[in-house]
Amino acid sequence: MIKTGAEHIESLKDGREIFIEGQRVGDATTHHAFRRSIASVGKMFDFHSAPENRELMTFETDTGTRANRIWQLPTSYEDLKTRRRGLEAWTELHGGFLGRAPDHVASCISGMYMGLDQFELYDPARARALADYYRYARDNDLYLTYVIINPQADRSKNAAEQADPFLSAAIVDEDTSGITVRGAKMLATGGIMANEVFVTCIQPLQKGEEPYALSFCIPMNAKGLKILSRKSYEAGAPSVFDNPLSSRFDENDAVLYFDDVKVPWDRIFIARDIAMTNKQFHATPAHVYQNYQAQIRLSVKLKFLLGIARRITEVNGTTNFPQVRETLGQLAAEAGMVDAFVAAMEAKGSYYGPYFVPDRHTLYAAQTLAQQLYGKFITTLRELAGGGMIMLPSSVHDYENAELVRLIGKTQQSPAASAEEKVKFYKLAWDAVGSEFASRHTQYEMFYAGASFVVKGHSFRTYDWAGAEKLLASMLSSYDLADEVTPRVARAAE
Repeated sequence: MIKTGAEHIESLKDGREIFIEGQRVGDATTHHAFRRSIASVGKMFDFHSAPENRELMTFETDTGTRANRIWQLPTSYEDLKTRRRGLEAWTELHGGFLGRAPDHVASCISGMYMGLDQFELYDPARARALADYYRYARDNDLYLTYVIINPQADRSKNAAEQADPFLSAAIVDEDTSGITVRGAKMLATGGIMANEVFVTCIQPLQKGEEPYALSFCIPMNAKGLKILSRKSYEAGAPSVFDNPLSSRFDENDAVLYFDDVKVPWDRIFIARDIAMTNKQFHATPAHVYQNYQAQIRLSVKLKFLLGIARRITEVNGTTNFPQVRETLGQLAAEAGMVDAFVAAMEAKGSYYGPYFVPDRHTLYAAQTLAQQLYGKFITTLRELAGGGMIMLPSSVHDYENAELVRLIGKTQQSPAASAEEKVKFYKLAWDAVGSEFASRHTQYEMFYAGASFVVKGHSFRTYDWAGAEKLLASMLSSYDLADEVTPRVARAAE
């Protein structure tokens, strides 16, 4: 099944419990805090279901049906590149601002499926549940989000040591039909627009935390599941002209609270096993495959931001200043580096069983450097723009006043754009760089992959230290102190 946008939007009218501004939301698809962003996701489904995009966006499954390439399991280098082109095209629809668009968690579940052998060793029944779920999500064109970290609470204590042992989602009961889960998980980014949620824990767990070691998928309208939305940036951006990004691409983040949610065994991949909870990500291709997707998204996003940077200099008439060209060259090099990392992950990829997966350390090297890069990128755009992004008409309503239109035309001059074009562009630039929506994205890019020490730890753990040590040992063995000291001693004796 390949869904259209209308079909996806209709699927969200399922009675899920969403709360924002003290109220329960009846229908998110028409609510002022969510409707435009949901419509943007609908356009993604329209794009991938369009006949002219069939080869770009879909592949033939083992059952002969077509599915979105987000679920593709590459068996060659060419397969991996072909899938990437589809993901890039999808990402261009939102400029990389939907960090948890459907392709992210689909990549995670697909990576887990590639590592099905690890689940077979753990529990054949749970492996069957995962395999069946992968095919179900793929064949029904589901949009998944995930919640994989616990509420911050007291970071000096683990989940079991908190004042409330069910602050973090944990197994409270278990019987022949499944498990019952109570507690909270973060951050269901995109959850309001998703069909289902993957629930697990990526943070290291210790002995005694077995109830928190779980892994399962359930619909967003599961009985007892409450979706607690953060402030909506879309709600604060009623005009698309004034806030073209936050009004249409606020994917939202939410805390999910499991109020004794019953999860059937056919949806459970792990229960009470700490070691396997970690292995599902790092002993399978899952963590690499999902974050490879994130780097594809980031490469598109940086290209979009680079377009903003160049246009700033054109609108301001500074493109030919030597120092400005130097700055643009630096930004171009950094965006090119991220793009090159994506290509290198593919070129250095290797096989996991029959599947060709991106190179692990190249991914973590990219994440380590990209985490440091995004804030610098945003600061540089601010420096290029100066006050241009701030001194703008107060809102689109200024254009309803003829006298203000005359003054806007006089004060918003540019050598490369009309006054209206300049205002339109700088409204977009501010929404990408300086608005509350933009600030959330800077925070997101800094931490979506984990704290910096976590990302650097992955880089340390996966680097070819043996190769480096071998190279060092070879160089050290190519010369010796005795080669120089012994002849001198001999000459002195003569």
